[in-house]
Amino acid sequence: MQQLKIPALQEKQRLFLLAKKKHIGFGGARGGGKSWAVRTKAKLLALRYAGIRILIVRRTYPELINNHIAILRTELRGIAKYNDKDKVLKFHNGSSIHFAYCAKDADLDRLQGVEYDVIFLDEATQLSEFQMKAIIACLRGVNAFPKRVYYTCNPGGQGHAYIKRIFIDRKYDEGEDPDDYEFIQSRVTDNAALLQAQPEYVKQLEALPQKLKRAWLDGDWNVFEGQFFEDFFDRPEHYADRQWTHVIDPFPVPASWRVYRSFDWGYNKPFSCGWWAVDQDGVAYRILELYGCTKTPNEGVKWTPAQVFAEIHRIETEHPLLKGKKITGIADPAIWDAETGESIADVAAKHQVFFQKGDHKRIPGWMQVHYRLAFDENGFPMLYVFKNCKAFIRTMPLLQYDAHKPEDLDTSGEDHVADEVRYFLMSRPIKPRTVKTAAEQNDPRQMFLDIPPEDILPAARQPRMERIEHGEEK
Repeated sequence: MQQLKIPALQEKQRLFLLAKKKHIGFGGARGGGKSWAVRTKAKLLALRYAGIRILIVRRTYPELINNHIAILRTELRGIAKYNDKDKVLKFHNGSSIHFAYCAKDADLDRLQGVEYDVIFLDEATQLSEFQMKAIIACLRGVNAFPKRVYYTCNPGGQGHAYIKRIFIDRKYDEGEDPDDYEFIQSRVTDNAALLQAQPEYVKQLEALPQKLKRAWLDGDWNVFEGQFFEDFFDRPEHYADRQWTHVIDPFPVPASWRVYRSFDWGYNKPFSCGWWAVDQDGVAYRILELYGCTKTPNEGVKWTPAQVFAEIHRIETEHPLLKGKKITGIADPAIWDAETGESIADVAAKHQVFFQKGDHKRIPGWMQVHYRLAFDENGFPMLYVFKNCKAFIRTMPLLQYDAHKPEDLDTSGEDHVADEVRYFLMSRPIKPRTVKTAAEQNDPRQMFLDIPPEDILPAARQPRMERIEHGEEK
C-alpha cells in the first residue's frame, strides 16, 4: 500500500492544518509556506473523508500547474490519478481535488451548478471580491463533510480590501459571523525549510524599497505595491487633531465657506456624487457623498438619471450640512452628450441640480490629488475626508497603476469616486508643496547659535499652498 509522508511542520503551518473555522486565512507576507500548506491540507482532507470534493483555485492555469498540479501528481503517484481533461485528481476512496483558474469574471461560468465541500483560494488577493464570493457560493452540500474556505494571501492585488476587512480589520457586514473567521499570520521567518534552503531570501526582502519591504517582509496590510494613492492615510488616532491623516471627524461647516458638488455618472457601474466645503486657506473637505453601489463592489444600483438627481436635490434641500447653501456643481463633460436624446445634464437641471463642465484631463487631475494629499512639515494636508464618506475611504486606497500607462490609473478598478474627485480638484488647481528643511532655509539658529537641526522646532503652522487660477497665482 502506498503511504503519504508529511514532513515536519513549522508552527504556523501546524495551526493552519488544525484550524476548523469556516473561513481560514493564512499568510500575510512572502515566503510563509502557503502553497505547501494548501497542498498538504487538501491531501489530508481527501484521505480522511472518502468522497469529499475539494477545489483549489488560482488566478491563472500556469500558476495551478506550477504550484499545485505538477507537484501533487508526483506526491500522489499510486494514491490518486490525474485527469487532465477535467482538471481533477481522483483518489481510490472516491475523494477528488479539482482545479480551477479565474483570470476574469467569465471564467466563473465553468463553476455554475457545481458543489464543493472545501475550497482553497490560493493567493486570494489576486481575485476580486466578486470572484471570491462567486466561488464561495459553490460551498454547499447535504453531506456531513466539513464546509470550509481556506484563503492564502499577501498584501496587494484587487482583493486586498476584502481580505483585509474580514481577516485583519475584522469588520463584518450583515450576515457575516465574526466567529466564522480566523487568520493565521505567517512570515518568511516562520519558514525554517525555506531559510535553510535559501538563507539569502530574507536579505533579498530587506533590500526591497521600503513600501515593498513593509508588505512582503513585515506583512503590513496598510501598503502594497502598485497602489496609486499610497499617500492617502486613514489614522483614527488623529481624527480629532487632523494631523498626519486625511480622514477626520465631521464638524459643522461655517457659513462663510464655499460648497461644491462633484459628480461622475454611472448606471451599470456606480455613480458617485461628493460634496465639498472649502475653507479660507483653500483646504478642501469632503463632507458628504452619495455613492450608487450595491453591496457588491463596483456594481451599480442602476438608477435612472431622474432617480439620481431627485435624490441629490432632496439631500441638498434637507441635509443640515447642505440646506440653504449655494452649491457649485462640477461634472464630467460627457453628461452633456445628447446624441441619444435628452442629456444627463438636462435631466439634472430639471431637478434643480446644476453643473459646470469639469476639466477631465487625467494625468494633471491625478497630480492635483497627490498635491492635495501631501502633508506639510506639521502634518496638515490640503484635502480632508469626513469619516462618514465611506466610498472614498474604501475605494481610493485600492486603485492601482495602469500596467501600460505608468502615470495613469488602471480604469478597470473601482475608480468612480476618484474621477469625480479629479473633476473637482481640477476646478481649484494648486501648486505642489515644497517642504524645506532648516538647513535649506539657512536658519540662523543653526548657522550662528550652534543649535542642532533636530532641536529646532517647526512653526506651529506653515502657510497653505498657492492656488492657480487662469494661469495666475492668487
